[in-house]
Amino acid sequence: MKRVLFAGLFHETHTFLEGLTGHDLFQIRLGTGMLACVGDSSPLGGALAFATEAGWEVLPTADYRAQPGPTVSDGVFEGFWSDFAGAAAPALADSAVDGIFLVLHGAMVTESLSDVEGEFLRRLRALPGAAGLPVVGVFDLHANVSDAMAANADALVAYRENPHTDAREAAVRAAEMLHRCLTSGVIPRIHHRRLPMVWPPTGTGTATDPMKALEHRAREIEAATHEIWGMNVVAGFSFADTADTGVSVSAIADPGATAVAEAALESLATLAWDLRAKGVVVDPPVDEVLQGLNPPLPGLTVLVEPSDNIGGGAPGDGTGLLRALVRHDIPDSAIAIADPEAVARLAAISPGTNCTLMIGGKGSRLDEGPLELEVTLLSHGPGLFELEDKQSHLASMAGDRFDMGQCAVVRLRGLTILLTSVKTPPFDLGQWRHVDIEPSTLSCIAVKAAVAHRRAYDGIAARMLWVDTPGPCTSDLTRLPYRRLSKAVFPFQNTAFRHSPDAAPLS
Repeated sequence: MKRVLFAGLFHETHTFLEGLTGHDLFQIRLGTGMLACVGDSSPLGGALAFATEAGWEVLPTADYRAQPGPTVSDGVFEGFWSDFAGAAAPALADSAVDGIFLVLHGAMVTESLSDVEGEFLRRLRALPGAAGLPVVGVFDLHANVSDAMAANADALVAYRENPHTDAREAAVRAAEMLHRCLTSGVIPRIHHRRLPMVWPPTGTGTATDPMKALEHRAREIEAATHEIWGMNVVAGFSFADTADTGVSVSAIADPGATAVAEAALESLATLAWDLRAKGVVVDPPVDEVLQGLNPPLPGLTVLVEPSDNIGGGAPGDGTGLLRALVRHDIPDSAIAIADPEAVARLAAISPGTNCTLMIGGKGSRLDEGPLELEVTLLSHGPGLFELEDKQSHLASMAGDRFDMGQCAVVRLRGLTILLTSVKTPPFDLGQWRHVDIEPSTLSCIAVKAAVAHRRAYDGIAARMLWVDTPGPCTSDLTRLPYRRLSKAVFPFQNTAFRHSPDAAPLS
């Protein structure tokens, strides 16, 4: 029986947001508590299920995961490292470990570390007994892969789909690679290349180019090249201001297959550069779009607000699109706003009551601020719901269930507003049906997303329209005050973006 250490560290960090992501926002599972995920829809659940089938003895250590959000406090990472090392070091020192499996994101940043996963892997390799073991893991398609990550792991497998419908599947592919290492005695190596381009999340869907063509080329290379175990096309996370931010490609290959791997990377790099302009997205002004929606068009219109993309770390309480829906008086419309203060204000009010409420606008300095509305309370109650789609982007983050916290539903004329205590990525229709709203019957529904909502909404939407509003996840990356990203990176070449080249890099 092979003995395999398991650990997870998962956070997509938006470094331009105010505040910190602290311990209180992380779900933390320690030791055997990790085993509760066996068989669920998360990457950890998939890898643990494979371990059972393969007959591994699982040595669980620590799993820390949180929704995308602002810079993580140093204490969170140091707490994770203490929990992980406290469980892993004794087993490693006793030579009681055959391999290590990791569930990572790849774009985590703390107050002091711009490359958290790279630092974690460096520390891991330095533990007595870890240097020669196969270290294999799964990571998000929106990672910013560093040289340290590639150098200190043997195989890191990226998701291939955006929306991330294959996160669990990718974890199983990674576990299969570790099983191959353990049974064959062959340990591959990662060949990594960071490309001089950055794309906003709205430009990284895998149903369209550039990612569609790049993923297709990667699969062709895998099928034609037996020395290559796997190819990764990594879209990067553009809202992290680090030296590693951007698109990258990597090859997991046999030891000694350097020439083959580098040729594969060159093929992908050339194609990515040729397609680079396709990853740049310009969203039209919100008022320009909404002018055509009253009277409503036939069928459901989905309005997509990337600037407040919850899946990209935004607070989910932006009022830009909310104000426009009110301004244009769009009938039979709905929007969800994360606002625990508003929910608490409604807790003592009976359904059917009218009240004046300050809604949203508390989470980002880019927003106009709370919007005062005279609304009617329709309902309030708990927000824990079962995901309808166990292969969704949300399942890759949370497993089988998601808790919106206490919720309230209010109405202003033809606009229904779902207020949640916890920001909820709009990746599963169960969010609406849990509060007795059938999204397919509406004329218009607003989602705070970029691409990942499409898995849920493509099947019920007559049309999908992206809009530009103020917010921290803008598709126009030239609006962001980068300090550590090179000006030579596309699309910043020959543009006067706000860049401070003399800023001291993070350690």
